[in-house]
Amino acid sequence: MIIVADTSPLCYLILIQEISLLPQVFGKIHIPQAVAKELTHEDAPVQVKNWLKNSPSWLIIEPNIPVNDDSLNDLHLGEKQSILLAEKYQADLLILDEKLARKIAKERGLKITGLLGILQKANTQNLIDLPVVLQKLQTTNFRVAPSLLRSLLQ
Repeated sequence: MIIVADTSPLCYLILIQEISLLPQVFGKIHIPQAVAKELTHEDAPVQVKNWLKNSPSWLIIEPNIPVNDDSLNDLHLGEKQSILLAEKYQADLLILDEKLARKIAKERGLKITGLLGILQKANTQNLIDLPVVLQKLQTTNFRVAPSLLRSLLQ
């Protein structure tokens, strides 16, 4: 199974100390170099930068792909590269949170999930206590509609 991830879901999983869910649920995770760069950006949280400095063996950092596609112009570089990498490898899943990037990925025929989808899947596999993890997530600057959280908990 080939899984590609964008920056945001990785960042929040690190911040809530649940990054180990990714290999448990999916095995190896591929990210483009652009995502690795975003995770080590000077504005990134220290724990995120430190995590990537000692990245686990299940994280595979791939070279960036030349972008020759105007339909991706409104996306950040990490989002563009994640979509292109998912297309290149015909990924089984693209982990992506940003609304416009998700819309474009779906239009391109990619199967996507986001951070909440990962947490829901981990909960289904009894890997986490979902209410506790969502409470940790709410201590970050992750934005989600309260109604979506309520439906996830039901």
